Amino acid sequence: MSVDDAIIDRIASRLLSAPPALAEARNLVPDWTPPQPFDRPPVAAAVLIAIVARPEGHTVLYTERSPDLRSHSGQVAFPGGKIDPEDVDAADAALREAHEEVGMERADATVLGYMPTYYTGTNYLITPVVATVTPSRPFVPNPGEVHSVFEVPLARILSAASYGHFRFERGGQRGQTWQIDHDGHRIWGITANLTRLFRDLAYDEAAA
Repeated sequence: MSVDDAIIDRIASRLLSAPPALAEARNLVPDWTPPQPFDRPPVAAAVLIAIVARPEGHTVLYTERSPDLRSHSGQVAFPGGKIDPEDVDAADAALREAHEEVGMERADATVLGYMPTYYTGTNYLITPVVATVTPSRPFVPNPGEVHSVFEVPLARILSAASYGHFRFERGGQRGQTWQIDHDGHRIWGITANLTRLFRDLAYDEAAA
């Protein structure tokens, strides 16, 4: 068994076997506090943390969102989006979005499990779905949603030295997220925070 395989097995053993129940809004604490409280329930969403098998080793898949999108344009993200009524569960939604965004075939993915939900200051309640992927064809970005697709070596994701901090100001409030720079891409915000939580899961650590 390779080092990557051993780490993936350890991650899988620490994931939830089913999508976590969605907590009531009054019990949720967002990653940053918006200036005004929300007057609507959180939007259920799912993202796919895809561990991609490559000849040189495993990688983690990211997308760069289209600059034409109204929300989070140009930012780095995991494949994913809102859970539609037609989706069976969070995994179904995440795999559907991955197919729509980058052409990932469902049959190429094996869902390992789920991370705890993550509540954003934009009122999205995200379920991270972790899967291994053996791609049968190249990932191709859907130009209506995705500007580019790139992968970061799993070893880099798992190294604590890869992480810095990104500071921002929004709605008059200052905040901070994790940040990872890789090959000209800056990963920050929700995606970096989820990446760090994924990394800490491998080592049974709590993100600082």
